[in-house]
Amino acid sequence: MDALLSLAFDNISSREALKIRKGLRQIEGLLAQICLAQSKPRSPKKRAQAEHDGQRGYAKGLSDLREDAAFREFFRLQEGFQCNVASRLLSTLERLLGFPPSSQNDLVILSTLDLIQGLLILHPPSRALFSREDYLNILLDLLDSANPPAVQSASLLVLMTAMLEHSRNMRTFESIDGLLTVTSLYKTRSTSRDVRLRAMEFLYLYLMPEVGSQKASSAPNAIGLQRSPSKLAALSGHARTHSGDSGNAMDLDEDDTGIRSMEEKQKALAHFLDNVPELVHGLREGGMLNAGGG
Repeated sequence: MDALLSLAFDNISSREALKIRKGLRQIEGLLAQICLAQSKPRSPKKRAQAEHDGQRGYAKGLSDLREDAAFREFFRLQEGFQCNVASRLLSTLERLLGFPPSSQNDLVILSTLDLIQGLLILHPPSRALFSREDYLNILLDLLDSANPPAVQSASLLVLMTAMLEHSRNMRTFESIDGLLTVTSLYKTRSTSRDVRLRAMEFLYLYLMPEVGSQKASSAPNAIGLQRSPSKLAALSGHARTHSGDSGNAMDLDEDDTGIRSMEEKQKALAHFLDNVPELVHGLREGGMLNAGGG
């Protein structure tokens, strides 16, 4: 698996769009093999129909992934610096921003964003990457009005996934004027309806009670995998090297002292938006706030 990842990394590190697309397809194919179980239609007719429809299998459940050796190996590899796919894709995304604008480049950016979001779901510890300003700034740059609505919407989806249960990422987002960027996008008349809805979803997420990074680390355990806090080498920028280690294993600081209350976040958001009480009311009406959520 690491050999296949290495090959894909070589391709997505290229300055040529064709090679980047090839690398993205290689990563997508690997994830498909891990997450999809091969379907076995009972009759030749059903098998032929499935092949005609392009059906390669069905999504595995969490209980299946818990026992899947390939997924466990993939998860293990993601905890090291050299094979972490999300960090490599973010570097590719940054490089794509420097390419001349074109519809083809937008499609490659969309594919990259889709893969990043999937990886942040499959490997929640990779969300710690977004405690770094440079990685978050890449997503905020993609929210610029010069980008097509599809790219803006996909960037907001990745941003939401990156914020899930990671209070430190939220604080970094605030420190680089992320709230100003998202609310400006939301309020701009030229912003498409779909993007405005996605921006509103992000603001709902922002206002919800925070649980912090340490509780988020239980997410991998939901599928029977133990997270090693000594990995994710240099990915978060909050790590220190073990003495005697090869340099790939590092301690990840998981301090959650930056958690803010709902009231604090409402005040912060009110600097940029007038209808914060309406957003909070919508959260309560939707049952997304528990009794202790403020």
